[in-house]
Amino acid sequence: MNIFVVMKRTFDTEEKIVIKDGKVSDDGVTFIINPYDEYAIEEALKLREDHGGTVTVVTIGDEEAEKELRTALAMGADKAVLIDDDDVEEGDQFTIATLLAIYLKDKSADIILAGNVSVDGGTGQVGPRLAEELGIAAVTSVTKLTVEGKKATIERDVEGDLEIIETSLPLLVTCQQGLNEPRYPSLPGIMKAKKKPLETLELDDLDLDEADVQAKINSVEIFLPPVKKAGKVLSGDINHQVDELVLLLRTEAKVL
Repeated sequence: MNIFVVMKRTFDTEEKIVIKDGKVSDDGVTFIINPYDEYAIEEALKLREDHGGTVTVVTIGDEEAEKELRTALAMGADKAVLIDDDDVEEGDQFTIATLLAIYLKDKSADIILAGNVSVDGGTGQVGPRLAEELGIAAVTSVTKLTVEGKKATIERDVEGDLEIIETSLPLLVTCQQGLNEPRYPSLPGIMKAKKKPLETLELDDLDLDEADVQAKINSVEIFLPPVKKAGKVLSGDINHQVDELVLLLRTEAKVL
Protein backbone atom coordinates (compact mmCIF):
# COMPACT_ATOMS: atom_id res chain seq x y z
CA MET A 1 0.00 0.00 0.00
CA ASN A 2 1.34 3.41 -0.98
CA ILE A 3 0.55 5.67 1.98
CA PHE A 4 1.22 9.41 2.28
CA VAL A 5 0.81 11.67 5.29
CA VAL A 6 0.47 15.43 4.98
CA MET A 7 2.11 17.01 8.02
CA LYS A 8 2.39 20.58 9.31
CA ARG A 9 4.91 22.17 11.66
CA THR A 10 3.09 24.28 14.25
CA PHE A 11 3.70 26.21 17.46
CA ASP A 12 3.82 24.13 20.63
CA THR A 13 0.32 24.28 22.11
CA GLU A 14 1.76 25.78 25.32
CA GLU A 15 3.26 28.78 23.52
CA LYS A 16 1.97 32.28 24.18
CA ILE A 17 0.96 34.09 21.00
CA VAL A 18 2.73 37.42 20.47
CA ILE A 19 1.89 39.91 17.70
CA LYS A 20 4.89 41.86 16.38
CA ASP A 21 4.88 44.23 13.40
CA GLY A 22 1.41 43.04 12.42
CA LYS A 23 2.37 39.36 12.33
CA VAL A 24 2.48 36.43 14.75
CA SER A 25 6.04 36.38 16.06
CA ASP A 26 7.98 33.11 16.12
CA ASP A 27 10.93 34.53 18.08
CA GLY A 28 12.10 31.87 20.54
CA VAL A 29 9.06 29.69 19.83
CA THR A 30 9.14 25.90 20.20
CA PHE A 31 7.69 24.03 17.21
CA ILE A 32 6.10 20.58 17.12
CA ILE A 33 4.24 18.29 14.73
CA ASN A 34 0.64 19.52 14.55
CA PRO A 35 -1.09 17.26 17.14
CA TYR A 36 -3.86 16.20 14.74
CA ASP A 37 -1.20 15.18 12.22
CA GLU A 38 0.23 12.80 14.82
CA TYR A 39 -3.02 10.83 14.58
CA ALA A 40 -2.53 10.72 10.81
CA ILE A 41 1.04 9.43 11.15
CA GLU A 42 0.00 6.78 13.66
CA GLU A 43 -2.88 5.59 11.47
CA ALA A 44 -0.56 5.40 8.46
CA LEU A 45 1.85 3.22 10.43
CA LYS A 46 -1.01 0.93 11.50
CA LEU A 47 -2.17 0.60 7.90
CA ARG A 48 1.34 -0.37 6.84
CA GLU A 49 1.52 -2.93 9.64
CA ASP A 50 -1.76 -4.48 8.48
CA HIS A 51 -1.33 -4.23 4.70
CA GLY A 52 2.37 -3.68 4.01
CA GLY A 53 3.73 -0.91 1.84
CA THR A 54 5.50 2.37 2.60
CA VAL A 55 4.67 5.50 4.57
CA THR A 56 5.90 8.84 3.21
CA VAL A 57 5.46 12.02 5.26
CA VAL A 58 5.30 15.31 3.35
CA THR A 59 5.47 18.84 4.70
CA ILE A 60 5.86 22.35 3.31
CA GLY A 61 8.16 24.85 4.98
CA ASP A 62 11.77 25.84 5.38
CA GLU A 63 14.77 23.71 6.33
CA GLU A 64 13.90 23.97 10.03
CA ALA A 65 10.95 21.65 9.37
CA GLU A 66 13.44 18.81 8.93
CA LYS A 67 13.36 18.35 12.71
CA GLU A 68 9.66 17.47 12.71
CA LEU A 69 10.12 15.25 9.65
CA ARG A 70 12.88 13.37 11.47
CA THR A 71 10.48 12.92 14.39
CA ALA A 72 7.95 11.36 12.02
CA LEU A 73 10.68 9.07 10.67
CA ALA A 74 11.59 8.12 14.24
CA MET A 75 7.95 7.20 14.86
CA GLY A 76 8.30 4.72 12.00
CA ALA A 77 7.65 6.46 8.66
CA ASP A 78 9.80 5.16 5.80
CA LYS A 79 10.48 8.39 3.89
CA ALA A 80 10.10 12.13 4.33
CA VAL A 81 9.74 14.96 1.83
CA LEU A 82 10.23 18.67 2.47
CA ILE A 83 8.81 21.05 -0.12
CA ASP A 84 10.75 24.25 0.46
CA ASP A 85 8.51 27.32 0.20
CA ASP A 86 11.20 29.97 0.67
CA ASP A 87 10.37 31.33 -2.79
CA VAL A 88 6.73 31.88 -1.79
CA GLU A 89 6.36 35.28 -0.16
CA GLU A 90 2.94 34.70 1.41
CA GLY A 91 1.04 31.43 1.21
CA ASP A 92 -2.43 30.27 2.19
CA GLN A 93 -4.49 27.06 2.05
CA PHE A 94 -4.69 27.30 -1.76
CA THR A 95 -0.90 27.57 -1.92
CA ILE A 96 -0.32 24.54 0.29
CA ALA A 97 -2.93 22.36 -1.45
CA THR A 98 -1.56 23.27 -4.89
CA LEU A 99 2.04 22.45 -3.96
CA LEU A 100 0.99 19.13 -2.43
CA ALA A 101 -1.20 18.25 -5.42
CA ILE A 102 1.60 18.88 -7.91
CA TYR A 103 3.92 16.66 -5.88
CA LEU A 104 1.37 13.87 -5.34
CA LYS A 105 -0.31 13.79 -8.76
CA ASP A 106 1.97 11.07 -10.17
CA LYS A 107 2.73 9.19 -6.94
CA SER A 108 -0.15 6.67 -7.25
CA ALA A 109 -1.12 7.11 -3.60
CA ASP A 110 -3.59 4.53 -2.28
CA ILE A 111 -4.45 6.66 0.73
CA ILE A 112 -3.47 10.12 1.95
CA LEU A 113 -3.89 11.04 5.61
CA ALA A 114 -3.84 14.48 7.21
CA GLY A 115 -4.86 16.09 10.46
CA ASN A 116 -8.44 17.26 10.73
CA VAL A 117 -7.27 20.82 11.42
CA SER A 118 -4.04 22.55 12.37
CA VAL A 119 -3.85 24.08 15.82
CA ASP A 120 -2.65 27.41 14.41
CA GLY A 121 -4.84 28.23 11.39
CA GLY A 122 -7.63 25.79 12.22
CA THR A 123 -9.36 26.12 8.82
CA GLY A 124 -9.45 22.42 7.93
CA GLN A 125 -9.22 23.35 4.24
CA VAL A 126 -6.00 21.79 3.00
CA GLY A 127 -7.14 18.15 3.04
CA PRO A 128 -10.40 18.65 1.10
CA ARG A 129 -8.72 21.10 -1.31
CA LEU A 130 -5.96 18.57 -1.98
CA ALA A 131 -8.47 15.78 -2.64
CA GLU A 132 -10.34 18.04 -5.06
CA GLU A 133 -7.13 18.85 -6.94
CA LEU A 134 -6.26 15.14 -7.18
CA GLY A 135 -9.79 14.11 -8.13
CA ILE A 136 -10.18 11.59 -5.30
CA ALA A 137 -12.73 11.11 -2.52
CA ALA A 138 -12.24 12.83 0.84
CA VAL A 139 -13.70 12.08 4.27
CA THR A 140 -13.06 14.42 7.20
CA SER A 141 -13.10 14.06 11.01
CA VAL A 142 -12.37 10.33 10.88
CA THR A 143 -12.44 8.46 14.21
CA LYS A 144 -12.17 4.89 12.83
CA LEU A 145 -10.72 3.58 9.58
CA THR A 146 -10.82 0.03 8.25
CA VAL A 147 -9.36 -0.89 4.85
CA GLU A 148 -10.05 -4.19 3.10
CA GLY A 149 -8.63 -4.46 -0.38
CA LYS A 150 -9.77 -1.37 -2.26
CA LYS A 151 -12.68 -0.65 0.09
CA ALA A 152 -12.57 1.61 3.16
CA THR A 153 -15.13 1.69 5.97
CA ILE A 154 -14.99 4.91 7.95
CA GLU A 155 -16.57 6.26 11.10
CA ARG A 156 -16.59 10.03 11.41
CA ASP A 157 -17.58 12.50 14.09
CA VAL A 158 -20.55 14.68 13.13
CA GLU A 159 -21.26 17.14 15.95
CA GLY A 160 -21.49 14.54 18.69
CA ASP A 161 -23.09 11.86 16.51
CA LEU A 162 -21.58 9.10 14.38
CA GLU A 163 -21.67 8.63 10.60
CA ILE A 164 -20.48 5.44 8.87
CA ILE A 165 -19.23 5.71 5.29
CA GLU A 166 -18.07 3.14 2.77
CA THR A 167 -15.89 4.29 -0.10
CA SER A 168 -13.08 3.07 -2.33
CA LEU A 169 -9.40 3.84 -2.67
CA PRO A 170 -7.64 6.08 -3.59
CA LEU A 171 -8.86 8.19 -0.72
CA LEU A 172 -7.92 11.15 1.46
CA VAL A 173 -8.96 11.20 5.11
CA THR A 174 -8.45 13.81 7.82
CA CYS A 175 -7.88 12.40 11.29
CA GLN A 176 -9.64 13.40 14.49
CA GLN A 177 -8.84 12.85 18.16
CA GLY A 178 -10.04 9.41 19.21
CA LEU A 179 -8.84 7.64 16.07
CA ASN A 180 -5.79 6.21 17.84
CA GLU A 181 -3.08 6.93 20.39
CA PRO A 182 0.09 8.20 18.63
CA ARG A 183 3.25 6.34 19.57
CA TYR A 184 6.37 8.01 20.93
CA PRO A 185 9.61 7.74 18.96
CA SER A 186 11.77 4.98 20.46
CA LEU A 187 15.55 5.26 20.86
CA PRO A 188 16.15 2.69 18.08
CA GLY A 189 13.63 4.61 15.95
CA ILE A 190 15.49 7.86 16.54
CA MET A 191 18.78 6.24 15.52
CA LYS A 192 17.24 4.68 12.39
CA ALA A 193 15.63 8.00 11.44
CA LYS A 194 19.06 9.53 10.87
CA LYS A 195 19.64 7.13 7.97
CA LYS A 196 16.18 7.24 6.39
CA PRO A 197 15.73 9.27 3.19
CA LEU A 198 14.65 12.91 3.53
CA GLU A 199 14.15 14.59 0.17
CA THR A 200 14.03 18.37 -0.28
CA LEU A 201 12.23 19.86 -3.26
CA GLU A 202 11.96 23.46 -4.46
CA LEU A 203 9.45 25.14 -6.76
CA ASP A 204 11.71 24.55 -9.75
CA ASP A 205 11.67 20.82 -9.04
CA LEU A 206 7.87 20.91 -9.29
CA ASP A 207 7.95 23.01 -12.48
CA LEU A 208 6.25 25.86 -10.65
CA ASP A 209 6.96 29.51 -10.03
CA GLU A 210 5.60 31.80 -7.34
CA ALA A 211 2.76 33.07 -9.55
CA ASP A 212 1.32 29.53 -9.79
CA VAL A 213 0.83 29.33 -6.03
CA GLN A 214 0.09 32.94 -5.17
CA ALA A 215 -2.21 33.21 -2.16
CA LYS A 216 -5.91 33.86 -2.72
CA ILE A 217 -6.33 35.35 0.75
CA ASN A 218 -4.94 38.68 1.91
CA SER A 219 -4.68 39.23 5.67
CA VAL A 220 -5.81 42.78 6.45
CA GLU A 221 -5.07 42.77 10.16
CA ILE A 222 -3.93 40.35 12.85
CA PHE A 223 -4.71 41.11 16.48
CA LEU A 224 -5.20 39.39 19.82
CA PRO A 225 -8.67 39.23 21.39
CA PRO A 226 -9.38 41.84 24.06
CA VAL A 227 -8.35 40.98 27.59
CA LYS A 228 -11.30 39.66 29.55
CA LYS A 229 -12.37 41.53 32.65
CA ALA A 230 -12.12 39.76 35.97
CA GLY A 231 -15.23 37.88 36.96
CA LYS A 232 -17.39 38.70 39.96
CA VAL A 233 -18.03 36.42 42.93
CA LEU A 234 -21.50 36.81 44.36
CA SER A 235 -21.83 36.61 48.13
CA GLY A 236 -24.66 36.14 50.57
CA ASP A 237 -27.38 33.50 50.66
CA ILE A 238 -28.82 32.00 47.50
CA ASN A 239 -31.75 34.41 47.32
CA HIS A 240 -29.46 37.41 47.57
CA GLN A 241 -27.14 35.95 44.90
CA VAL A 242 -30.06 35.42 42.51
CA ASP A 243 -31.27 38.99 42.99
CA GLU A 244 -27.78 40.38 42.45
CA LEU A 245 -27.23 38.21 39.37
CA VAL A 246 -30.49 39.37 37.76
CA LEU A 247 -29.54 42.98 38.48
CA LEU A 248 -26.10 42.56 36.89
CA LEU A 249 -27.53 40.83 33.84
CA ARG A 250 -29.96 43.70 33.41
CA THR A 251 -27.69 46.68 34.15
CA GLU A 252 -24.19 45.56 33.12
CA ALA A 253 -24.50 42.68 30.67
CA LYS A 254 -27.77 44.13 29.31
CA VAL A 255 -29.08 40.72 28.28
CA LEU A 256 -32.37 41.03 30.15
